[in-house]
Amino acid sequence: MAMMDLSCDEVLPQIDIESVGEEVPLLEGMRTARAIRRLRPDPVPPALIRKVCEAGTFAPSGGNRQPWTFVAVTEPERRGFVAERYRRAFESYIAPAREAAKDPGFPEAKRRNIRAALYLAEHMHAVPVHLFVAGWLRRGEPQIQALFPAVQNVLLACRAVGLGASLTTVHRAFGDEIDAFLGLPPDRPTCALLPIGWPLGRFGRPPRRSVDTCLFWERYGG
Repeated sequence: MAMMDLSCDEVLPQIDIESVGEEVPLLEGMRTARAIRRLRPDPVPPALIRKVCEAGTFAPSGGNRQPWTFVAVTEPERRGFVAERYRRAFESYIAPAREAAKDPGFPEAKRRNIRAALYLAEHMHAVPVHLFVAGWLRRGEPQIQALFPAVQNVLLACRAVGLGASLTTVHRAFGDEIDAFLGLPPDRPTCALLPIGWPLGRFGRPPRRSVDTCLFWERYGG
């Protein structure tokens, strides 16, 4: 999209919330909605976050229960609270991969992924929107099967309107503390965090192995 070549100050006045993203073909959006972890600190209009969350509400859910709740954190001090805990959890999470990357034979594509993930962790405080997706429990268990389709819808909507985003669950290492900070009751835990902002990079097709390597007819290996 042309807006990706502009600064945020140039972009924001031009946004027509009602029409932005509506012209992106569905399958093309799916193919090019790669995870974008390098984001500008520029603010995102609340109306645009509302639009991508609305897309999330059109996800399927069993019995049409619609268990999702979205909490958008945008205030700098509150983002800092989340970012500090995210960084601590991420350091432990990424440590094995960083050690493996010392091997000269470690794939360069994986090195790039590690660098992007590290960049996000180091700059999480500057990401303009921390969007949390939560949902009430059913029979004592999170309704992941309903929440992650909603997450995917939000990610695709971000792609359509020109926002960069990615999916992480690393914050769950401090899940109870962060959920309480968000004002969520114990029976409505978060399942995902989507850092959202204007991308520093570009949308594009991520590398994927051919579907013929993972599609089978009638039975696996058949």
